Amino acid sequence: MQHATKLRWIINLWPPNLASGIRILRIDPDYRRVVVRLKRYFFNRNYVGTHFGGSLFAMTDPWWMIMLLRNLGGDYIVWDKAAAIDFVKAVREPVYADFTLDAATIGSIRASADREGKTLHWFTIDVTTASGVVVAQVRKQVYVRRKRRHSEAITEREAPAAQ
Repeated sequence: MQHATKLRWIINLWPPNLASGIRILRIDPDYRRVVVRLKRYFFNRNYVGTHFGGSLFAMTDPWWMIMLLRNLGGDYIVWDKAAAIDFVKAVREPVYADFTLDAATIGSIRASADREGKTLHWFTIDVTTASGVVVAQVRKQVYVRRKRRHSEAITEREAPAAQ
């Protein structure tokens, strides 16, 4: 079984996603596209019967970080740094988030992290209905840093203090 397929199965069975009505519909083998769906059930709706805001956010939470980790490779550290969500329209129908990570963005982030040592990058994802109506817009800031090589870490420890 491919890594992406296995991850999709694991995350779909992960209790917080099951309890929130979140389902991963697609993870491309190259981790450049992920599609997530949130269905509204009695256990994940808010007081007025629409999607609970926390579930809308949770459906988008790990994907930019995971996609970057898989595309940058093991020489980089990737973490979520900040996030914001704007609720645009309350709906009762299933909603979707379709994440796409292009080669130019990956290259730009890699080059910036290599040049500056670390970088911060903002991603935006729309949560939409099947017909494309925007329900929420989520912004995620991701921190990326190139890992230090063992020889670099030793050199830094052994270097004399600046006078």
